[in-house]
Parts: sequence; C-alpha cells; structure tokens
Amino acid sequence: MSETVAFLDSATFAFLDLETTGGNAMHDRITEIGIRFWRNGEVVDEWQTLLNPETQISSFIERLTGINNDMVADAPRFAEIADTLREKLKDTVFVAHNARFDYGFIKAEFRRLGQAFSSRVLCTVKLSRRLYPEFRRHNMDALIARHGLPDVQRHRAMGDVTAMQAFFEASLQDKGAEQVEAAVRHLLRRPSVPSHLPPDILETLPQAPGVYRFYGENDVLLYVGKSTNILQRVASHFSGDHNSHRGVRMSQSLRRVDWTETAGELGALLLELHQIKTLNPLYNRRSRAAKTLVSIELTHNDAGYLQARLVREIEPHRLGDYFGLFRSIRDAERALKGIAAKNDLCNKLLGLEPEGEGPCFQRTLGRCKGACEDDEDVTRYNLRMQIGFHNLRLTTWPWQGPVGVVEHNRERDRTDILVIYNWMHIATLHDESDLQDLSLGGQSVTFDLDSYKLVVKALMGRDGRSRRIVELPAVSTPDILIPDG
Repeated sequence: MSETVAFLDSATFAFLDLETTGGNAMHDRITEIGIRFWRNGEVVDEWQTLLNPETQISSFIERLTGINNDMVADAPRFAEIADTLREKLKDTVFVAHNARFDYGFIKAEFRRLGQAFSSRVLCTVKLSRRLYPEFRRHNMDALIARHGLPDVQRHRAMGDVTAMQAFFEASLQDKGAEQVEAAVRHLLRRPSVPSHLPPDILETLPQAPGVYRFYGENDVLLYVGKSTNILQRVASHFSGDHNSHRGVRMSQSLRRVDWTETAGELGALLLELHQIKTLNPLYNRRSRAAKTLVSIELTHNDAGYLQARLVREIEPHRLGDYFGLFRSIRDAERALKGIAAKNDLCNKLLGLEPEGEGPCFQRTLGRCKGACEDDEDVTRYNLRMQIGFHNLRLTTWPWQGPVGVVEHNRERDRTDILVIYNWMHIATLHDESDLQDLSLGGQSVTFDLDSYKLVVKALMGRDGRSRRIVELPAVSTPDILIPDG
C-alpha cells in the first residue's frame, strides 16, 4: 500500500453538521447536531441529537430547517451532551461544509461551559476548491448538482452530513486516493483561511513589518491593520475569527487581502494610522481624524493667580506651553473638573464657572481654598495648579527642524527614512542621500492628536533611544496646521 494514502486509511473523519437559531455563534445556539464517523471507506458510527437551545427559534429558522420550539422543548441542553460529544470527536478529523461556521459554534458552546475545544478541521468547501479549481461555486447545492449526489433533506443535520460524505467519496472515485490524500494533508497542515480567499493566500504574505488591508465584495475596504510580521498577524485573524461576532462577519465578507511592507514598526504604525483616518475601513474601531482640537493654556490674572483657558489655536513650535489635547470642549472640561477635584482648585479660575463677584460654588462646599476671593497665598495656589496640570503638559519638539528617523530591515534589505517634524510624519524616503535635496517649504500637514501620541512615545520613550535620527536643516520646514473645524 502506498504511504501517500496511509492517512486516509487510518484517520477517522467525523462528518458533522449543525442547525442553529441563527448565524452568530456569540448569541445564537445549536438546535441539532449530526455526525457520521468514516474510516477507510466505511461508516463506523453515527450520532445525532436535537438540542434545547435555551432560547426561542424564530419563524424564519423554523421554515428553513423544519425544527420548531415544540421539537426541542424536551431535548437535552448542550451542557448535558458536552462530555459525550467531546469523547466522540476525540482523535478525529472534524469535517464540515464551511467548517468555520460549525467549528465556531462548537467552540462557543464549550466556551460557555468554561471549557476549551480544539480539533483538526477539514472544510469541504476548501477541499472542493482545491480539487476542482475550475468551478466557481462550491456550496452544497452546487456540489450536489455537479457530482450527481443523492437528494437529501437539506438544512437538517444528517441530511447535510450525508451530502458531505457523498461528495468526499465521489472525489475519491473521481480524483483518486492519492490526490485527495494530498489535498487533505495540505488543508490540515495549513492555518484556516476564509473560504472566499485563495487557499494559498498565506503563502504569498511576507514575514515582514507593514500594513495589511482586508477587502470585501465590490472591493469595499473592511479593515486596516499593522504588524511586525504580516504573515503571522493575518494568520492569527483567520484562526481566531470565531471568537467574536465582528470577526465572523468580517471573515464572511472577506474577498481580498493586500499589504504594504515597511522597514520597521514605526513606519507600519504611521502608515496604519494614516490609512485608517483617510480610507475609513468599515471594521476599524480606532478614531477618525478630529475636526477640532482643544487644549488648555495657563496664564496669570491681575492678582497673579494661574488661570486656565481653553484654546483652539495651538502654535506647534511652543507645544510645551499647552496642557492636553482634546477632541472636544466637553472632553477638556471633564479633564478640568477632575484636576480641580483632586487638587482643591478654584472652578472660576479654571473657567468652569462664570466670572463675577463672590466665591465659586466649590468655595461654599469647602473644596476651594479661596483663590477666587484673593484669600489664598498665590504661590501655594500656583504650585498646586502646576502639580495638577504637570502630566498634561505637551512635549515640545526637541530638534531645530525636521528629522529623519532611519529604520532598516536587514532580512528584507529595506530602508525607510521617516521624515518627521513637530511630531507629524511628512514623508518617507529610502536613501539618506535623498535627504540632502529634500525641500519641505510650502508643504503643510495637519496636526493630529493620534500621531502626536504615537510619535512622542516612539521617539521619547525607552525604544526611542535606540533609533537612529538624522537632523535636517531648519531653513526649509513645512507648515503645521491645526484642525479648526
């Protein structure tokens, strides 16, 4: 016997199908499980059961599956059959049509019990795509018609199991054991891939830093992400997308993946940030560009007390004079109230109450020490103000002009020089000689809160010390614009 078909002779394939109350494994439940165990060309066992989903079955699902609430009222709950199911699936190959759906529901049910479940998974959609790439459609109805499979009761567990098994056996007869064996081995050794993507998609992705993009039907951009290893990160999306309803929906919509390599992590972070804000992918949760930015400036009043005022016009060359960057006046006022409460500061001097005669309201509650009535020592009050606002002080750009942050990837022989000024990414070059001819005069870039935070952390944090930075002449600098709505 050929060693190439030894796996088909020895492995037990568990052809499994579920009926459920809906398509969301996080919220919907299983109503029926059917499994047929197949080994070396023979059915060795089968098992099926209705399940009480512990929730109502909608009229739509009743019409689709024929399973109604009365049928499952006295059926066991998943918790009652979990141990039996685990034992039956032990050491088998979990086979399902669009296996991501069935496998995700089984994992979700075990997770509700506080248990993990994992198995080798074979998707017959992907098996069909690999064995019959000349065909466009690989859903169950298409397979039944194409291969002349027996009519079955569709959308009932054992009916769909019978169709799956028939397809598998028809493929063995049509393609031969060695070709089916090779396809099965290939699919089992690969990370799971959404069924609408090419089976070899992971083989094309680089093990390098960069940004990847997921596209859906009509090339709608679904998601933008970054990683220091694009292949590894994308593969983790595919293997973990059953963990959330959002991941399942994105996986089902996914039609295409593309990517842009970078030399290092900072370049990937900046590119990801830019593309999320400008391309507006559907599934990214990170904030879009703010229409306005609000900050806080401290000035002295006539009595010498420090007072706070909200400002919209920020001068980027003196960021150290401002405290905090906020997306709205409401966010800034919330921060002021927190600082006032922690440091016994005056609400009038913080701009939280209208100016006028008499004490602030906090004074009547004993939470202000009297600065609003010139009753408190100016030096002590101002010291508390400085302490309260210290952690919000913005970081002034420490260089005279723009800098080039050099990232080099030896394995990919790639160099990126990220030109940054006042915490904003201006351009990316790939050769240091190009820095000499770089002219930034006349260019402009809008100051962005997320970019500010990202670049400050990258350049001023612990990792920033190891980055190579090339200072550029200050005579040619871009204009940094402030969002003004």
